[in-house]
Amino acid sequence: MAMKKWEYATVPLLVHATKQILDTWGQDGWELVTVLPGPNPENLVAYFKRPLEEK
Repeated sequence: MAMKKWEYATVPLLVHATKQILDTWGQDGWELVTVLPGPNPENLVAYFKRPLEEK
């Protein structure tokens, strides 16, 4: 059995639109891994992953 391969994305989160941004990425098949502070206190960065499509 082959090991699953992933693709990753980092996305800046706007505090006033966090749910909308997360919902949009989730609908596209991305799974939220973590959210970390960004370069300043108002910014957050979301890290997503999803299985890589086999070709």
